[in-house]
Amino acid sequence: MSVFHGLAQPLYKCNSIVTVSNVSHIERKKQEEKFMTKLYYQFPNTWFGDCMPFGKGDQFYLFHQRDTRRPCPFGEPFGWDLAVTSDFVHYEDKGTALPRGTDEEQDQFIFAGSVFEAEGKYHIFYTGFNRDYPKLGKASQVLMHAESDDLLNWTKTQDKLTFTPQEGYDPDDWRDPFVIWNEEKQEYLLVLGTRKAGPKEQQTGRTVKFTSKDLKNWKFEGDFWAPGLFTMHEMPDLFQIGDWWYHIISEYSDGNKMVYRMSKSLDGPWIAPADDAFDGRAYYAGRTFCLNGQRILFGWVPTKEDCDDRGNFEWAGTFVAHEVYQREDGTLGVRIPDTVWNAFDEGEKAEDMVIDTPYARQEQILFNDTTDLFRFEADVEFSEGTRSFGLRFYENEETGQSYQYLFNIEENRYRFETSPNMPWPANQNIGLERPIRLEAGKKYHIQMILDDTIATIYVDGVALNTRFYQKFGQSLSLFVTDGTLTVTNAGLSKTIK
Repeated sequence: MSVFHGLAQPLYKCNSIVTVSNVSHIERKKQEEKFMTKLYYQFPNTWFGDCMPFGKGDQFYLFHQRDTRRPCPFGEPFGWDLAVTSDFVHYEDKGTALPRGTDEEQDQFIFAGSVFEAEGKYHIFYTGFNRDYPKLGKASQVLMHAESDDLLNWTKTQDKLTFTPQEGYDPDDWRDPFVIWNEEKQEYLLVLGTRKAGPKEQQTGRTVKFTSKDLKNWKFEGDFWAPGLFTMHEMPDLFQIGDWWYHIISEYSDGNKMVYRMSKSLDGPWIAPADDAFDGRAYYAGRTFCLNGQRILFGWVPTKEDCDDRGNFEWAGTFVAHEVYQREDGTLGVRIPDTVWNAFDEGEKAEDMVIDTPYARQEQILFNDTTDLFRFEADVEFSEGTRSFGLRFYENEETGQSYQYLFNIEENRYRFETSPNMPWPANQNIGLERPIRLEAGKKYHIQMILDDTIATIYVDGVALNTRFYQKFGQSLSLFVTDGTLTVTNAGLSKTIK
């Protein structure tokens, strides 16, 4: 459960109803509700929180939290709701799956957990959070358990199976259990995110583990991964592809994003790849599930305060699916699920072109009317010595204002920004960048989906989501600086089939 999702301290502390927002709750709701995605999933009048995915047959089950934002993020307690989909385009709402407890019970809020099938039943291990317990001298976060025969109707086992924080660990940061079956040792492995007791600024975040033979009797085994890099580990995940194991966590004290490590054994050592992330600052708290050979990462794109580009990111928002795949060297990349990309019609094509500008920047508008839902793709290739290239969208052709993805070749990375960036700063884009190896003469396939206030771009297995609120214009262009950019196979589709 991702509790803090601001750039520094949380901007909303609804247990004491403290907010730095300059607008009322009603005004805030009106602002947010006028921006409605058409493709990406968000249940009406709620904001999508952490997802606990499961799969059966050809259906993905999205157990998740729905924040009503009354009066702000984390204001009104929530349980888990459920939506199912087979294509990440059409969703069926199943309503409340795991209701929250009363204000006097441990699970006043139901934070994140794990859904799995074992011992003839479906199980949920979840985090019961009561924001009032610390002042009563009780741990605010405790692991709890529920069972089901059909994935729809769940029975809480209450005190029959609980995991209270172990001695020496922070009783208010003990959450997000995840369970797998360890075939090698013939036992269940449960990992969760926590930190050592002490000042919240200390980088003692870690993943810890329990083991069990029967899901009833559990043994605490201490630290699973404790790198000393972050103040807290959230939403841990474990899975295996081929010879490699992968351990994912979300963290909010460094890049405020998801990171992963690799190992040939569940016992480690856990190796950091050169690019240890899946996305940037605006994609968080994702868990994975593999169904019929397709592993999906279930994360969410946060909103921004007051629907303002200059505002800080907030907790919860809109669900976006990445498909995870393994590269030849064992590292992980992400791509658009085929069902999402193919949901659009063929659309229109642009002519192939060469943009050549040895000592300046030059852009070429490809499409003049992109609307607020579209799919764009193009193959691009840059010449030796080129300084940068990029994609501009929602561009106003008269004023030149736009958003853009800028690929800096010397730095081997790309970033999202407002262009021009004025009045400074026109956009809170800290962390909205990704590393990518950029080589002259290599063809790069750019894919982008824009859904109202969310843009998702994929290039060579490297993704970057962002959230924005201004609509300067409707044009889309490509540009290059101090070099040559060859553009082929450019296409735009604005219609879902």
